[in-house]
Amino acid sequence: MEVKDSTFVSVDPQSPDKETIRTAAALIKKGGLVVFPTSSFYGLGADAFNPEAVDKVFQVKKRDRRKPVLILINHVRELVSLVKSIPDQAKPLIEAFWPGGLTLVFKAADVLPSNLCGHTGKIGIRLAGHPVASHLVSTVGGPITATSANISGRGGCTAVVELDSHIKEHVDLVLDAGCLAGGKGSTVVDVTVEPPIILREGVVAAERIGALLQAPPAAGPAMRF
Repeated sequence: MEVKDSTFVSVDPQSPDKETIRTAAALIKKGGLVVFPTSSFYGLGADAFNPEAVDKVFQVKKRDRRKPVLILINHVRELVSLVKSIPDQAKPLIEAFWPGGLTLVFKAADVLPSNLCGHTGKIGIRLAGHPVASHLVSTVGGPITATSANISGRGGCTAVVELDSHIKEHVDLVLDAGCLAGGKGSTVVDVTVEPPIILREGVVAAERIGALLQAPPAAGPAMRF
């Protein structure tokens, strides 16, 4: 893989410069990788429809290719074209916790590359909540990957100075929004089964999900998205 000199650009976390976002979006649409802020940690963005770009994500993160990569969308209506169905049990979760710290796992539509889904047939999706992430997804005009910008198995980065040198050398742009909140990542819930299964408990507590569904969700095996 070609080593690059990443460009670091400061962005206002609440009102990012439009030209900077357009530059980042153009890089993603050309198959590049962009580090961008989310509500908790810095993420690694690539065109979710581009299997070669998705492959770069796995290479840069040194990630197990059997593990799916979650994606960000900018509006709930985008779900229809990305998943095979929206189960009834997903709807109250979407209404209550999107945008926010909840990733929902659906059966992936055929339009999504198999490598994005870790060849599982499922895809984790979250509605962008951070202003920079939201503007970026909107400008790209389609979903982008949002896996943590780290080497797989290591902690997430709350500041760009924490980025691993390998990450910095192999991405095209880093959007620096300063220090992020950190803490827990998103809660991951598989809604392809009934009752839904919590694959990872994070920002949204299991009790809140159980109360909303009026039934305690099952706990499933951990799966990193």
